[in-house]
Amino acid sequence: MSQKTPRQFFKPLAIGAPEPFRDLPVRLERMIHFVPPHLEKVRAKVPEVAAKVDVVLANLEDAIPSDAKEAARAGALEIARTVDFKSTGTGFWSRVNCLNSPWFLDDVTELVTKAGDVLDVIMLPKVEGPWDIHYADQFVA
Repeated sequence: MSQKTPRQFFKPLAIGAPEPFRDLPVRLERMIHFVPPHLEKVRAKVPEVAAKVDVVLANLEDAIPSDAKEAARAGALEIARTVDFKSTGTGFWSRVNCLNSPWFLDDVTELVTKAGDVLDVIMLPKVEGPWDIHYADQFVA
């Protein structure tokens, strides 16, 4: 068995094979910070936290009490509007309410229309099958 020396690390593995990547083709998302956006005290810390994490995730789902769902959605939109995620290289995600909840349609509609240029990922909780993903995809499209 031949060994690859460090100098040969980036050479193709076989004749005609492409060279290995020198840089990662994607941005790593190792640290995701879940934020309950209905709490003003927590929202105020997001600009500081955004510089230290890979992703800030506005959680609209189970961690939010039923009577605070709309406030959480408004808080997520405020975070998207006030924090400059592009300058820090931080992603902005939102975990919306599940598809069979009374808040799903409003969550997705408002997030996409009012923060679609900032929002990187919509996380779907409690997916029961591929049809759930297909429905959400068609709804967003």
